[in-house]
Amino acid sequence: MVKLRLKRCGRKQVYRIVAIDVRSRREGRDLRKVGFYDPINNQTYLNIPAILYFLEKGAQPTGTVYDILKKAGVCFSRVSS
Repeated sequence: MVKLRLKRCGRKQVYRIVAIDVRSRREGRDLRKVGFYDPINNQTYLNIPAILYFLEKGAQPTGTVYDILKKAGVCFSRVSS
């Protein structure tokens, strides 16, 4: 199963939004980078076509990523597992 989750990068509190296998650790190898999130400067970059592709294939966003996508206006329905 694939999840959309945050992956930490750099020394500061900056994260990448990645599609990653559930069995991988948080800093493990990701399938694809699909976005960027900086909570300090309140900046978000999302690759919407890539995110929608993974969501159509059954990827589940984590709670935080779900909130980021919802705030950005990405339309999808969350399916609970």
